[in-house]
Amino acid sequence: MSYQVLARKWRPRTFHELVGQAHVQRALVNALDQGRLHHAYLFTGTRGVGKTTLARILAKCLNCTAKGRGDEGVTSTPCGECDSCRAIDEGRFVDLIEVDAASRTKVEDTRELLDNVQYAPTQGRYKVYLIDEVHMLSTSSFNALLKTLEEPPPHVKFLLATTDPQKLPATVLSRCLQFTLKHMPPERIVEHLSKVLEAEGVAYEESALWLLGKAAEGSMRDAMSLTDQAIAFGQGAVVHGDVAAMLGTLDHRHVVALLEALAQVDAARLLQEVAQLAEQGPDFAAVLDDVTAVLHRLAIAQMVPDAVDNSHGDRDAILGLAANFTAEDIQLYYQIGIQGRGDMANAPDLRSALEMTLLRMLAFRPQGVPKPPRTTLPLTGANPETEKAPVPAAPRVEAAPSSSSSAHTPASDQADHQEAAAAAPSIDASSSDSPGVAPAVDKGAPAMEEPPRQAEPPPPWETQVEPELADEPGSPADSIEPPSASPDHGEAAAEAGRLDHAGWLDMFDQLGLGGLTRNLAAHCIVQADDGAALTLLLDPSQSAMQADVHHQRIQKALTAKGFARRLHIEVAELPPTLETPRQREAREADERHAGAVQALHQDPHVQKLRQAFGAELIESSVQPSERMTR
Repeated sequence: MSYQVLARKWRPRTFHELVGQAHVQRALVNALDQGRLHHAYLFTGTRGVGKTTLARILAKCLNCTAKGRGDEGVTSTPCGECDSCRAIDEGRFVDLIEVDAASRTKVEDTRELLDNVQYAPTQGRYKVYLIDEVHMLSTSSFNALLKTLEEPPPHVKFLLATTDPQKLPATVLSRCLQFTLKHMPPERIVEHLSKVLEAEGVAYEESALWLLGKAAEGSMRDAMSLTDQAIAFGQGAVVHGDVAAMLGTLDHRHVVALLEALAQVDAARLLQEVAQLAEQGPDFAAVLDDVTAVLHRLAIAQMVPDAVDNSHGDRDAILGLAANFTAEDIQLYYQIGIQGRGDMANAPDLRSALEMTLLRMLAFRPQGVPKPPRTTLPLTGANPETEKAPVPAAPRVEAAPSSSSSAHTPASDQADHQEAAAAAPSIDASSSDSPGVAPAVDKGAPAMEEPPRQAEPPPPWETQVEPELADEPGSPADSIEPPSASPDHGEAAAEAGRLDHAGWLDMFDQLGLGGLTRNLAAHCIVQADDGAALTLLLDPSQSAMQADVHHQRIQKALTAKGFARRLHIEVAELPPTLETPRQREAREADERHAGAVQALHQDPHVQKLRQAFGAELIESSVQPSERMTR
């Protein structure tokens, strides 16, 4: 006996054997049981979801001649044993006329088909016309079919199937009862494949079935065909490694490893994972697509955990991985991934484009990236003419302690400075204006008259810290000492050992918080502080920003200000008498704006413009000057 492929062997023969499509199954079963039969049915959907199978099952329901049913024995449960049912299953039923519209598109073919419509069925109860891929018919063929399709003889039923219903004329659609079949989800495909393989006695790995279910793209027939191929490829077994090699797809575990490296902010591991991927010769564009797809699932896992799909059988792993990201990081990474996918066309090669996209995700994250230790590289073959500006040697000689003494007196410091200045090479006077460069030494001036040089303070733009980087461990903000605090900036509260709400407001700007962490803290008020635990109340409208990483940053910032204790943030309605830092900031901004508007109204130049030209002051465009904001 010849081998029969799984897609044909396991083809459903009744509605109860049908996998999925419960909405279509329910409508047809109820119509058959109640005798409410339409003369034309249209089944639409992608390939391999059961359009032709449903049509054949419906044909058996209409023509089943089991004993006890009589001439009117239309049923939703065909017996499968009578002559009509067996003939339909074997494809030899005379009154089931199957037409492939893709090969019979001419109007002559349609007219020849309709010439036999008027004759009564030969063997069954109904003459059933099953027209597959009906959208391939020509316009003339549709016109020839319209009248018969609208008013066929009582013994004729039309069953139409198509993958592209948009190409059907509206006149045809209006004459049919349309059923749209859905894609098969991977979960349903894996469930059905496991039952088939167990019945066939084939060993399999569940992870391999998930690969097949994903590759089928919603088509059960494609899944069965791929399973046949996998059994042959694996010599009678369906194994994960063999299926991955057969499909040529990327192992999903590599994508998860890339996301884990992003969660750990580990750039070295990230590049190492890409190098391991490169050994398999993957499509790096597809890798980036898979990364952004997982980021989409992580965002859903954070917002609506119950809505996470299980298309790879890794729902629990995705939920666990989502806890290692903040919501803003996932949204940023997804946006960078989408833009990086478009930039791949202009990249020198796809691997470097993937690496740069992943590194860009870490570089632009709100918390920044921990900086590696800087090492001074020796300058070899440097040009003496260009080696004028950087003179770090003088500060190094000046700060280097003597090996024979543990302390320096002011006199010895001055002597060491003079020796360093004398040993330093002569410097062009034109370069003495640059910061950090020692001026030229006047040989005629007395050595004792030159006072010790003081290090010039850096310009203001070099000491500013970005708000987003201020709360990252290892960032420059951790090494910056806070400015000298006064009692009205929280120092009194720190000395007292308790933090009240007034102290919280005064010291808030000095905590160095940034990004969403600052936004979260700005909507909090102090409820209680017992010395061991600090409780903050959060505005309920901002509860979606709650995350452990924000709590840790706030607690670290408070510890640096002398309030080392456990931090609790509770969501509750805030009393109207207390003002959050955000509300205070908004109030002060309104006050500055009102003061600026009032100053402009009183300005004589503005008054002259209003009198001379009828000018009007647009108050919404007024911005306080820098002096008014301080």
